[in-house]
Amino acid sequence: MKKIFIYILTVFIVQAGFAQVDRSKYPDPSPAREIKLGNADSFVLPNGLKVFVVENRKLPRVAFSLVLERDPILEGEKAGMLGMVGEMLTGGTTNRTKDQLDEEVDFIGASLSASSTSVFASSLKKHQETILQLMTDVLYNPVFPQEELDKLKKQAVSGLAASKDDPNAISSRLASAMNFGKNHPYGEMQSEASINNISVEDIKGYYQTYFKPNIAYLAIVGDITKAEAQALANKYFASWKRGDVPTKTFPLPQAPSQNKVALVDRSASVQSVVNITYPMEMSLSHPDYLATRVLNYILGGGSSSRLFMNLREDKGYTYGAYSSIGSDKLVTTFRASASVKQTATDSAINEMIYEIRNLRDNGVTAKELEDAKANLSGSFGRSLESPSTIANFAINMERYNLPADFYATYLQRLNALTVEDINASAKKFLKPDNMYITVVGNGSVIQESLMAFGEVQRFTNMADEERQIAISSDITAAGVISRYINSIGGEDKVKAIKTSKLDAVAEIQGMKLNMLYVYDENQEAFSNKIMMMGNVASNTVIKNGKATITAMGQKQELTDEQYESLKMSMFIFPELHFEDLGYSVELDGVKDVDGKNAYKVVISNPTGSTQAYYYSVDSGLKIKSESAEAGETFYNDYQDVDGVLYPMSMLVKSPAIPMPLESKVEKIKFNVEISEEDFR
Repeated sequence: MKKIFIYILTVFIVQAGFAQVDRSKYPDPSPAREIKLGNADSFVLPNGLKVFVVENRKLPRVAFSLVLERDPILEGEKAGMLGMVGEMLTGGTTNRTKDQLDEEVDFIGASLSASSTSVFASSLKKHQETILQLMTDVLYNPVFPQEELDKLKKQAVSGLAASKDDPNAISSRLASAMNFGKNHPYGEMQSEASINNISVEDIKGYYQTYFKPNIAYLAIVGDITKAEAQALANKYFASWKRGDVPTKTFPLPQAPSQNKVALVDRSASVQSVVNITYPMEMSLSHPDYLATRVLNYILGGGSSSRLFMNLREDKGYTYGAYSSIGSDKLVTTFRASASVKQTATDSAINEMIYEIRNLRDNGVTAKELEDAKANLSGSFGRSLESPSTIANFAINMERYNLPADFYATYLQRLNALTVEDINASAKKFLKPDNMYITVVGNGSVIQESLMAFGEVQRFTNMADEERQIAISSDITAAGVISRYINSIGGEDKVKAIKTSKLDAVAEIQGMKLNMLYVYDENQEAFSNKIMMMGNVASNTVIKNGKATITAMGQKQELTDEQYESLKMSMFIFPELHFEDLGYSVELDGVKDVDGKNAYKVVISNPTGSTQAYYYSVDSGLKIKSESAEAGETFYNDYQDVDGVLYPMSMLVKSPAIPMPLESKVEKIKFNVEISEEDFR
C-alpha cells in the first residue's frame, strides 16, 4: 500500500512539473561560457626566438611551425621573388641535394615545407629529432641552386600567362590595384619582366636579411612536454644568430571619394565577374573585430546571407554571391563579389549596392544576429579541434598584443553583441558611396549599362589603365578588314582559294593530337577531325546548313543557334563572307594584344552572337580572335603558301580545354580535290 501511495504521489509531482513547461517556446539559451583552452606554455631563447608549446597527446605526432614577423615588402622590379623563396630554401643544402632531402623526409613519413615567412615540419614523435635536423639544415644551410630558380621562373611565367585569361585572376588583380595602387606591397603585380629579373643573389639577399630569430616565433604542437620542447629548442635553434631587420612603412590607402567603375573588356566572357571593394582598417586587435565578423556573415558570409538570397535565390543572376571583411595588421579590404549572367550585370551590381546600403541604413534583425552568432560560435568551436589552433592563438596574442583572455572569452564577447552593436558597425564600415566597382566581362555588351554607376575606366588584364589611342576618322571596320586581305596576298589571290586541306599537330598533357581540317567553300562544307593514337577522338562536320559533332561514339546535331555561331569556321578566310552572311562589323578601337596595338573589330551574326577579331596596326595581319563560345585563338608565324600568307602556329585558349593548346601546321594545300569521304 505504501509503495502504491509513493507511486501515485510521484506521478502527481511529475505531472505538476510538466504542466509548468510552455512547450511553445524554446528554452532560453544558457550564457556563453569561458572557453578552457589548452595551455600554450612559452619561453624565449637568448637569441630572441619566442617559443610556444602546446601539449596534445591524442596522436604520437609533433609539428614545428616557424613564423617570421616582418613588415610587407615592395618587390618592385623583382616582383614575384617572394613567392619563390620557400621552394628555393627546400631546393637543397650544403649537406643534401633536393632529391636527398625529399627522400629523407619521405622515408620517415614526415613533411617539410617553407615560404618567404615560414618553415614548417611535422613527423611522428619518434622521428622528431630527425625532422628537426632536416628542418634546421634547410634553415641554416640553403644553397639556392640556379637550376631550381630557372624551373621556378619558367613555372611562374607559365602561370602568369594562364592567369591573363582567367577572369577570376584578372578580377583579383584589378581589385588589388584599385584598392592599394601598384606601388604598394598589396597591389603590385608580377610580370614576365620582373620574374626574369630575379636572380639567386636576390633570394640569398632576402634570406640573409629577414631570416633572423629575433623576429621569429616557433610553435611546437603535439606529443611533447614543455621540458622536452625547451631541450629541443635550445639544441636546434639557440645557435641561430640574431640580426637587425629593416622596417618598412607605407601610406594607408583610402576608399574613393565616390563610386568608381573599372572594366576589363574580355569578349570571350560568357559571364561578368563583379567585385565591389574598398580598402579599410581591421585587425584582430580592433575593438570592432567581432562585430565585423557578424556584420559580414549577415551580408554575404554564406548561403543564407542577404547577397546570396537576393542574387541567387530571388533573382537567379548567379550561382552564388558573397562578401568578405578582411583582417590584417597593416590594411585590408571589404569585398562583395559574384559571377553573374552577362545580360544581368548592371542589375546584379544594383542589387549588391542595394543590399550594402540597406544594411548600413536599416540595420539587422534580431533573428539575423542570432543565426550569425550560432554559425560563428560553431566555426570557432570546430577550430578548437585542431591542436595547431591553440598555437596560432598564442602567436596571435603576441603579434597583436591581445589581452590574455582574448580567445578564452571569445564566445562570451560574441554572445554579448547586440543589434545596436552590429548596426553601429554597419554605419562605420559599410560605404555604399565610396567603392570600386570592378567588372571583367564583354565590354561591347555591358559597358554602356555600367555608366549608370559612374564613369567607366577601362583596364587591361594586368590592371594597367587601357591606353586610349586616337583613330583617324577615315579608318573603318571595312577598311581594317580590306587591309588584312591585302596584307596576306590581295583580294584576287585570296578569293581564288576555294578548297583547302590542313594537317596540324598539338600536344596536351604529353599526348600528341593530330588535327585534319578540310574546307570546301564550293559546297559551304567543313570538317575537323581530331585524332589521338591513330583513333578519331572527335569529328566536327558542317554541311548542308547543319552542324554535327561526333565524339566517343556519340553523334550530336547542333542547334540552329550553335550552328550560326560555328558557321564562320567553314571558311578558309571568313572575312570574305561577312557581307554575304548578313553579319555586321563594327570597329571597337585599338586594343593591346600582348604588347601589340591591334584594331578590334566586333562581328555580330543575325542571332546576336558576337566574335571579336584583332588586326595588327603595324602589319594589318589578324593576330587574335575571341568569342564566348570558342574562347581565344592567337595567330602567329605567318608563312607564304602559294602566294598567300597563312598562320602556321595557332594558340587556342578555350573553356572546353583545361590548358592552352598550341597547334603547328605541318602541311597545308590550297585548291585541292575534295571528296564526300572527307566529310564522313
